[in-house]
Formats: sequence, structure tokens, C-alpha cells
Amino acid sequence: MDTSQYMSMFLEESMDNLQTLNESLLQLEQEPDNIDKVNEIFRVAHTIKGMAATMGFNEVAELTHKMEDVLSEFRDGQLKVNQDVVTVLFKCLDTLEQMIKNIEDGVDEETPIQDIIEELEKISGQKDESEANKPEKEDNVQEQNAAVESKGKDSMVELNEYDINVVKQAEDKEFNAYEIKIKLSENTLLKSARAFLIFKDLEAVGEIIKSIPGTEDIENENFEFEICLVLLTKSTSEDVHKLLMNISEVEEVTVEDVDIQAEKAKKMESDSAKKEEEIKVKAEKKAAQEVVKPKPAAVAQKKSKNPPKKEPHKKMHQSVRVDLERLDKFMNMVSELVINRTRMEQISSSYKLNELNEVLEQVARTTSDLQDLVMKIRMLPLDTVFNRFPRMIRDLSVELDKEMELIIEGADTELDRTVIDEIGEPLIHLLRNAADHGVESKEERIAKGKDPVGKIKLIAYQEGTKAVIKVEDDGSGIPVEKIREKAENAGINTEGMTEADIKNLIFMQGISSNTEVTDISGRGVGMDVVKTKISSLGGTVELVSEKDKGSSFIIRLPLTLQIIQVLLVGVGDETMAISLSYVDRVIDYKDDLVKMTNNKEVIIYNGNVIPLIRLYEKLGVEKSASNKNYIVIVKVGEKTVGLMVDSLLGQREIVIKPLGKTLKNLKEYMGATILGNGLVTLILDVAALV
Repeated sequence: MDTSQYMSMFLEESMDNLQTLNESLLQLEQEPDNIDKVNEIFRVAHTIKGMAATMGFNEVAELTHKMEDVLSEFRDGQLKVNQDVVTVLFKCLDTLEQMIKNIEDGVDEETPIQDIIEELEKISGQKDESEANKPEKEDNVQEQNAAVESKGKDSMVELNEYDINVVKQAEDKEFNAYEIKIKLSENTLLKSARAFLIFKDLEAVGEIIKSIPGTEDIENENFEFEICLVLLTKSTSEDVHKLLMNISEVEEVTVEDVDIQAEKAKKMESDSAKKEEEIKVKAEKKAAQEVVKPKPAAVAQKKSKNPPKKEPHKKMHQSVRVDLERLDKFMNMVSELVINRTRMEQISSSYKLNELNEVLEQVARTTSDLQDLVMKIRMLPLDTVFNRFPRMIRDLSVELDKEMELIIEGADTELDRTVIDEIGEPLIHLLRNAADHGVESKEERIAKGKDPVGKIKLIAYQEGTKAVIKVEDDGSGIPVEKIREKAENAGINTEGMTEADIKNLIFMQGISSNTEVTDISGRGVGMDVVKTKISSLGGTVELVSEKDKGSSFIIRLPLTLQIIQVLLVGVGDETMAISLSYVDRVIDYKDDLVKMTNNKEVIIYNGNVIPLIRLYEKLGVEKSASNKNYIVIVKVGEKTVGLMVDSLLGQREIVIKPLGKTLKNLKEYMGATILGNGLVTLILDVAALV
């Protein structure tokens, strides 16, 4: 079977499923008694195993199978959820993720899985000694088949107390519980595939809570031609019978109601017989050291507060996967359309073609709608980046032996896909720094009268044409003296600097507030990377910190990097563009506005002292002969600066084009655009200028 056509689907769905497992395991660690979460994890792991086996990635399937063994013991109440077990499962997920990435990158390098398999086997081996003496799998299958036949029509599947409890709660919620016996034709060649279709169709109408033979035996075709199972559904027995009989190679179907009272009576008899047998074995073997495990029933009663009611399916949207390159091409074509529309408007205006104006207005509206649509298609919620961080903070909490919790707000804030792809790395740096530098140890926090559990907040929201992301912690704050000392050692004169200026020196290369180099942070290579990356995205980052209260890093990013509104200005004989998202207001330039302080020009406006930058000097452009000048007041984060320009040329909607390799080192410009008259215009990077 050629599986290459399904490869991209396998890779995407596997990574999505692994992320789901990460999130679910985190939640399970917080709520160890949540049996629904265990079932969800089991189902997702089973999906990964099935997909990997189908694609021929046997090592992935084998590792997931070992993980399933541990999960099934959670489900049966044989194993308690604790930090050590969850840590091993996380290690397993990391290994699986590495294996999937190797497959995606076409790397043939084998990922060592033996150690992790041994750890998983060690966990799943923590059972009673009596469990270790079970017969081989083939004997089990024969016993299961014999058990099914011996029970006859009274009961086809033996239910334990947990299963009975689940059925009872489901019936209270008006679900029907059916015992179903399915007999396949003896001519069936692929029994496993046929069983898969049966399970798939049944799970579309309800939830299967028990089956004989078990899933593993069915996958390995290690069963005869009969399958017995218990189904919870709102469908009638006639509908279920009809559904199954419509599947080819299904010869006979029996659907009967589950009799809870009969099952309880049978369970009590079975338990009584087992106890007698146990006493007899103990007396014979004198096995005083035998460890008695808690019955699954006791765990089940505690865990199963809610019935395993199937969660309502989310409304299915008709969607199609689109290659990102095609989406980028679509975006570029719309961008070209915007440029040509502007050109046509200018021609119409120049030649006063009134009859063309109406058509152009229609084209402009349609182009704007198309542009809005493609922008929305490109937008992704920040959740796609944020969802990996709770696991990271949990691991750091264990590694650093600190108690921390991550609070996420506004994960549904949307950003352009280009920004989403790039923002993950800076946020990882900031969160790791907050965990390592910011949050103190439990003892220190108690001594300072703080909550022993450190709080790290990741907050996102939209502010005009910007997205704001804050990384906050309630730790010790940025140590000003340490930064000053490091800066002096690096040859930076800190005399006359405010505390805020000194704190912001941590964004310089080689300056770190940590005195020790650790695996987590402290090499001074994190914060300068953060600033560089965010600046390259047209954004800004600022730091607010207070001793023993904590620190806050505030990132402001443009919602999109493709089409923006700008103010066109004249600087000398050149036309420049300034993004409107930075512009606060424009005022007339007057000589008496300008004052000198510390040998630098400033203007006094509304009682505020604002630094002045003469753009023609800054950019090395010859000044225009015009006597009329303007000051464009721009705000970058908390900083406000006045940019002196020679003329104002109006607002435009423009398409940002990258400068290319030759000009990419020009820090003053974020790109270029083509105006309606065909003129190439540079777009000023206000953040870099300020």
C-alpha cells in the first residue's frame, strides 16, 4: 500500500495529537481522579498507535503501545497517577515528538527508545505477584471465547464494578446500555479490518466501554469470528442491529439490554468465590508478603462522579487543508491587486475620467473585501503558540524545585501567521527567564511573606492595530546593581542613567542579571535575541520591574506584516512612509518649540518634553528648500519622540515588500512599497529610529 499521499496528514495529525496528550497529561496530574481524562488520553494514544502502524512506523507504534499499557492501568485503577509516572509519560511524548520530527525532516537517524520502553515496562510491572503468573495471550483468548460461550444469552460480557457503576450513571442520563454479540462470516479474510469498521460505526452513535476480545487481540487478529461488547448510546436496539447488519461479512448480531441487577449479583458471587480462592492460596503458599492492590471498584467509585457521557460533537465545519505556500502566493497576488488599484485611481484622477470613477469605486470595495478575507484566512490564534508553555513551566518547576503556576489569558487573540511562526522563540526565552531569574524558591517566598506558589502570567490582547503580549512574574524583580556592575565591566558608562534605563540594558548582548550560568538561562544570550527577533517583526519590547514585586515584559506586535496604513511624508526630495500604528499626532514645526537639554534637541508639547529627531540629518538626506516643516509625534511603547519632516503627502494603504539581501542591513527601514505612480518608497522602521 502506497502511504506517501497520506504522509502530510499523518505528520500534522500526529503533532496535534501529541499536543493534546501533553495538555491532557498536565490536567490529569492536577486531577488524578479524573477518569474521563484518562479515557480521553487512552483514545488519543490509541489513534497515534493506529496511524503509525498503518504508515509502517513500527517503532512509534511500539512505543505508543507501551504507553497504552501504563494508561490502561490508570483506567483499571491498578496504578495511581503521580508526578514520577507522569514525568516518564512526558519523556515518552518527547521521544515520540522527536521521532515524528525525524520522519518529517527525512532524517534516518534512529531515536533510542529502549531506555524509555524499559521505564514504561517497569511502571506497568508494578502489579501483584499473582498478576505475573497469568497464562500466555493465546490461552487468554481461548478463555475469553470459552467465557463468552459459557455465559449464553444471560450475559455475554462480564462487567466489573466500575463498568456497572458507569452503566448505571449513563442510564440515569437516559442512555441505553446494550450487550452486543457480533458473529463474522467464517470466510472473512481481514478480521481486524472488519472489526475496525464495526467499532468505527458504533462509536459514531455511542461509546464502547468494554469488549471481548480486547483491542490488542483484535488488532493482532488473535480471536475467532465472534466479538462481544457493551455499548452506551441513545439509539434504539433496532437501529444498532440494523447498523451492524449493514456491514458486509457480519453474519449474525444479537443486541440485548444490560441487566444491572443480574450483573451486580454475579459480581458478588464472583468476588466471594475469588476471596475463598485467595484464602486457600494464601494458606497453601503462606505468602504473607503478598501486596494486595485496591480493587478497581474502589477507585472507580471515587473517580467516576459523572457518567461517561459522550461529549457533544463540535459542529463539523466543512474545511480543506491548504498548503501555506499557496496561501502566501494568494496574499502576494492580492497585494499586487492593491498596488494596481492605487495606480488606476491615480490615472483616473490625473486624466479626470469621471465615467471610470464609479467602476473604480466598485473595484476598490471588492479589493478591500478580498484583502480583509485573505488577512482573516492568514490569522491564527495565539493559542497555537501558547499551548506548549504549560508543559514547559511544569518541567521547569520540577527541574528547579520551585512551585510555579502559569496563568494564560487571551490565548484567542489572533495574529498573522508570519508573526505566529516567529514569536514562539522569544516567548520561550522570557518564560524561562521568569522561572529561573524571577520566581524565588519556596523558602525565599515564605520569608518575604509571599504565596509559596510563584505566579507567571502570559497575557495577550488586541490594542488598535497592535497585539500586546505580556509576560509577568511576581518574583524578585530585576536587580539594578547587578546589571550596573555587568554593564560597567562590559565598558558601558551608566552615569546619569535612570533605573529604568539600566534595567533595559539586559537587552544588550552579554548582559545578564544572573551571576551563575545554568542550563536554563544566565549566558546573556537570551534577551538580546528576544529584542532582535521582535524588532525584525516590526514590534517593540519594554521592561517594567519593581524589586520584590516582580517583572513585566510588554511586547507590542503589528497584527499583520503585509498590508498596512501609512502616512506619506517628504524628507528632502525623498518620499518616506511611516506606519500609522506609531503616529500619535502631527503638529506644525516652529523654531521656538525647540529647546536644548544635555546637548540634545527636545520640544515642549502639552507640558511634556519630547526628544526631536530631524529625519533629514538621521537619514543623511539633503534638506528641502521648503520653509514649512512638520513634526510627526510617534509613540513606541512608553517612549514618545518627534520626527521632523519637510512635507505631508497624505495617508495610503500600502503593501510591504522586503528589501532583499543587499539592503537587509539598513536598520532604519522595515521594507519598501510601490506607490500608484510607480514610485518605490521606503518604509521607516520607527521602532529602530526611536
